[in-house]
Amino acid sequence: MVELPEHLAGLLSSLRKARWIAMDTEADSIHCYPEKLCLIQLSYPGGDALVDPLADLELDALLRVLARRQLILHGADYDLRLLRRTFGFIPGQVFDTMLAARFLGLREFGLTDLVARFLGVRLVKGPQKANWARRPLTPAMLEYALNDARYLHPLAELLREKLTALGRLEWHREACDRLIRECAQPRFRDPDLVWRLPGSDRLTPAALAILRALWQWREEEAVLRNKPPFFVLSHDVLVALASRAAEGAPLPPCLPRGWPDHRREALLKVVTNAQAQTPSHYPRTLQCRPRRFTDAENQRLNELKRRRDQAAHQLGLEPSFIASRSLLVALVRDQNHDALMHWQKALLLHDAVNTATCRAN
Repeated sequence: MVELPEHLAGLLSSLRKARWIAMDTEADSIHCYPEKLCLIQLSYPGGDALVDPLADLELDALLRVLARRQLILHGADYDLRLLRRTFGFIPGQVFDTMLAARFLGLREFGLTDLVARFLGVRLVKGPQKANWARRPLTPAMLEYALNDARYLHPLAELLREKLTALGRLEWHREACDRLIRECAQPRFRDPDLVWRLPGSDRLTPAALAILRALWQWREEEAVLRNKPPFFVLSHDVLVALASRAAEGAPLPPCLPRGWPDHRREALLKVVTNAQAQTPSHYPRTLQCRPRRFTDAENQRLNELKRRRDQAAHQLGLEPSFIASRSLLVALVRDQNHDALMHWQKALLLHDAVNTATCRAN
């Protein structure tokens, strides 16, 4: 475990000479709130390393080295967003093995599945839901963490070879570049949407006002207790509480048993204050009625879907991987093709299924 400056210096010496670097991360998202980066797993020619970002280490030099390499990751979206949020880190290049598997048409593209299929190694699923903020890490956690990075390079080499043979390597590169750009953008949380939980569309405006107040209270309570919000109160309970409170029904039956009196009283105060709001302060009711397509738009949508499904059949890819229905709808409504990558434009707009017609699976 790299947790001292001298350990980090030795690692940096090796990484600066490395031709490739494979990487994974671990966070404590199901144990703490807000989540934090707890471990960085690295594999490179001749070695593996676990870097402890919770230790008193200056990691700027490490991040600079990583930014200058093509990083091999699996399902990089979460890792890149976590690193961007923690350090402001944006890599220069990424090879995502999960994306590579999907471009090959594989339906089972988890790391465990791919390592077993291509490398003949059976990884133990192990403690992926463990508390990665704990120290020291158990031997089982250390082994699990190392395995998440050490097989990525040989896996990536095999997948790269197959992508090249099928003429899809450039498609994968474009998708990885898009992934880097998207993960570099902070996610905007609309304050008028973030508290609208599943089922809230059935609530009255008065109940919505109570739900909004309860959601804000739950966020504050989660931070205070350093627990994910669903450990404080589930989405379903929040919606049920809001509905009952708006109808004037008693709340205690909805609350978890064993709650201390001060927490129960705090929540009831939040509900009482929300009930006292005037209609002018109620949240707006969202209109969920999409504009109907014209006959011409329906024809265009069906044509795009036909092209997508035909390409998916010929290439052995999942249709939704080429383009989701929501993307097709957006193309019809906005007539804006900028959202498409070049390979998607070729398949959807030009019927260009040429050198990449072979099935990989």
